[in-house]
Amino acid sequence: MNDLIRFSRHALCALLAATAAAGAWGQSTAARPGDYILAVVNEDLVTAGEVEMRMTRMRTQAARAGTRLPPEDELRKQMLDALIEERVISTYARSTTAKVEEGEIDRAVQGTAAQNQLTVDQLRERLRLDGMDMARFRSNLRDMILVERVREREVVMRIRVPDSEIDQFIAKQVAAAGKETNLNLAQVLVTVPEGASDAVVQQRRARAEQALARIKAGESFDTVALQLSEDGNKERGGAIGLRPASRLPDIFVEAVRGLKAGEVAPTLLKSGAGFHVLKVLDRRDPDASKVTQTRARHLLLRLTPQLTGEVAARRLAEYRAQILSGQASFEELARKHSEDGSASSGGDLGWASPGQFVPEFEEALNGLALNGISPPVASRFGVHLIQVVERREIDQDPKQLRDQARNAIREQKFDDAYAEWAKELRARAYIEMREPPQ
Repeated sequence: MNDLIRFSRHALCALLAATAAAGAWGQSTAARPGDYILAVVNEDLVTAGEVEMRMTRMRTQAARAGTRLPPEDELRKQMLDALIEERVISTYARSTTAKVEEGEIDRAVQGTAAQNQLTVDQLRERLRLDGMDMARFRSNLRDMILVERVREREVVMRIRVPDSEIDQFIAKQVAAAGKETNLNLAQVLVTVPEGASDAVVQQRRARAEQALARIKAGESFDTVALQLSEDGNKERGGAIGLRPASRLPDIFVEAVRGLKAGEVAPTLLKSGAGFHVLKVLDRRDPDASKVTQTRARHLLLRLTPQLTGEVAARRLAEYRAQILSGQASFEELARKHSEDGSASSGGDLGWASPGQFVPEFEEALNGLALNGISPPVASRFGVHLIQVVERREIDQDPKQLRDQARNAIREQKFDDAYAEWAKELRARAYIEMREPPQ
């Protein structure tokens, strides 16, 4: 299973922020001529030029989205604080995490070039024109990978999931699944005209009571429905057809709650349409020991200052059109363009159980039919195209069920745990604020 999908939103946000702060296309962390240092963070610097670059990007994004930014001084303070936090985490990651293999950095460079529709040589030239050499760029990528690893390792270690929380989580899942019990009901309907007098209502009730009495006496429900029912299903013995409980009237579901297949509701049901005699033909309750797994593939474009969400979505929409028209296969485009470890296998994510992907990804996945291809889907990692390849139902042993619940709870707790971890790192870091030159 692809680890990328399971990372917290902060893992990706920090990677993107690190790219921008370190200057994937632009600045290094050293002050340029005319620039000046605003803060020393452990062994790194934060410069005024970086803050201005971050503010410029925020203004551009806000103008595109039509949102308002805080006053200039407040925005500058926010950008400076964000850069300091990024430096705190990246310097800590360098000092505590094992080295990154050169081959991994090579793949990251190639992926960055491909994402921006460049060759590696063209990327090198683009960096040179923007004042950064390839060695510095590779160093930035190394920091990004280190930060990702240390954050995932240390934040997850801080999250405790007691057995009681797992029990509660599973109980809620079972209760929610219970709402989707599939029911096939049959009915004898005796209609009551709108605005009918009391005498007419009693006459209609008497007809329905007669139907219920005949059924209780052992007469076939089908026969009674054919003779007395006044709805369009009477030729089929009044059968409504198998459907999820959520697609049936709530009063029907309540009336047959607790009844087994073959049993008849003991009393009449009154609705706006008239009087009903209800029978449960089939009941298919959800089985908590079974789970539907999905095998999917995806194509991911990570966001950068140069590749906004809007541009990524437009590019993925073009890829989707190529796939649907038969010009290219999903696997071919994923191998060529995806910014994810699954790219080499055509974007294949393997078999996944519910709760294994982040919510925004899983919601889109669950809405797809077999072989369906999603429109561009934004997640905390970037923008995706998703395709469902296969689905299957498997038995899930209790340990798997609890492991799945534990992972889902950890994901819910990750944001708070990350914020606390970052706060503690910052409290331990050496941070020296500098005054602007006079």
